[in-house]
Amino acid sequence: MREVFLQLVRIGIGTGIFPSSKFQVPGSIDWTKLKAFADAQGLSAVVLDGLDKCNVEMLPLQLKLKWIGDVLQNYEHRYKSYENAISSLAGFYHQHEFKMMLLKGYACSLDWPKPEHRPCGDIDIWQFGEYQKADGLLRREKGIVVDNSHQHHTVFYWNNFMVENHYDFINVHHRKSGPKLEAIFKELGKDDSNCMELYGEKIYLPSVNLHALFLIYHTMLHFTSTEMSIRQILDWALFVKAHTNEIEWDWLLRIVDESHLRDFLNILNAICVEDLGFDSNIFPYVQFDPELKERVLNDIFAPEFTGREPSNLLRRIFFKYRRWKSHEWKHHLCFEETMWSIFRSEVWGHLLKPKSI
Repeated sequence: MREVFLQLVRIGIGTGIFPSSKFQVPGSIDWTKLKAFADAQGLSAVVLDGLDKCNVEMLPLQLKLKWIGDVLQNYEHRYKSYENAISSLAGFYHQHEFKMMLLKGYACSLDWPKPEHRPCGDIDIWQFGEYQKADGLLRREKGIVVDNSHQHHTVFYWNNFMVENHYDFINVHHRKSGPKLEAIFKELGKDDSNCMELYGEKIYLPSVNLHALFLIYHTMLHFTSTEMSIRQILDWALFVKAHTNEIEWDWLLRIVDESHLRDFLNILNAICVEDLGFDSNIFPYVQFDPELKERVLNDIFAPEFTGREPSNLLRRIFFKYRRWKSHEWKHHLCFEETMWSIFRSEVWGHLLKPKSI
């Protein structure tokens, strides 16, 4: 199933074989299982795009109709609601002279072949250091409850979407290098020259360098803390494809090296080229470990640690500890600090914000 899935993703985003009629679907493919995996990876729409290009006739009609309905409802219609929520929130802030920059999700979708086929979750924003005043405004004028129990952003809901309002770009307690990286992000975050209009409202977007560094770091955090998805790797791949000539690669790779992230980035780039079909000329990667790359891919398709996080506090702490220990190999790949140094930093961060446990 893995190779079928990856081939359909490549065809869906336009990096696969063409004409796509050459793609041969194995007769033994479990379509229900394939759809479930595509759903879990946030790539149902992309895989369906690939199937459409291949004109696959073996897909059962009932499943195909359900698949189309899911894409319309959970991707395309939701994306339109997502854009409306972003526009109305930006409009509210602009009435009170606050600027709103979008991070991750929507900014990533703009580089996809079909932006509405990238799943949209929460809305991540940066308000150029004015988050406290902006959160206070929400409380006073809208009666919105703002949750400040998180480690580097506040949380509230707007038009049924969760909004993460960042006061830090990253959790500065996660790694020893956190404060130094955060200072770089804050400096890059001063740039308000990259903007667009959405339904008549001005939306600020990250500079290319800010977006590049933020995507690498955020993907790494998902990889080491819980799990990484093919969708997150596609965010990086499609961003690089769209902006490779704008990225200051010498600067970016220097920061990556100083942050001990080059080995992780090499594997990320290798997956983009060797498994997702992107042009090797736009991805700087060298000296990656093929066996380690295979382990990373295997962990995406069949995570080495599984289980649902318990609601009971003591059981949840024990669950997180077991997950943390099982991810030791990931920490060795991405962190220069020892496991116990990271453990102390993370515990301290949770003590500062107990509700984050």
